[in-house]
Amino acid sequence: QVQLVESGGGFVQAGGSLRLSCAASGRTFSLYGMGWFRQAPGKERDFVAAASWSGSSTYYADSVKGRFTISRDNARDTVYLQMNSLKPEDTAVYYCAGSRSYPKDDAVRYDYWGQGTQVTVSS
Repeated sequence: QVQLVESGGGFVQAGGSLRLSCAASGRTFSLYGMGWFRQAPGKERDFVAAASWSGSSTYYADSVKGRFTISRDNARDTVYLQMNSLKPEDTAVYYCAGSRSYPKDDAVRYDYWGQGTQVTVSS
């Protein structure tokens, strides 16, 4: 099993930045693809970003391209989401997900999920 724990969420004004972290523990050698998803109140969970094991391949939702950057430090079993130029519509609970493959935006194919961290962006 793999456990994922997110951190770094908080309250920020529009235009500001936050960096989310996701620390993995357990059988982390089984992880290949890592992703970030988010869920706003009353809405479905949406894909945000994904990275392959090496981080050389990344994939982003159109809504965050050019503003968010996913990266990973495999030595630390940690994946990051750097979020810049935040907008009120980025307000959501952000979830980290891990997979034995590289499912990109296909949430069903992720095997492990964290509990989420709240990001609130004020206008």
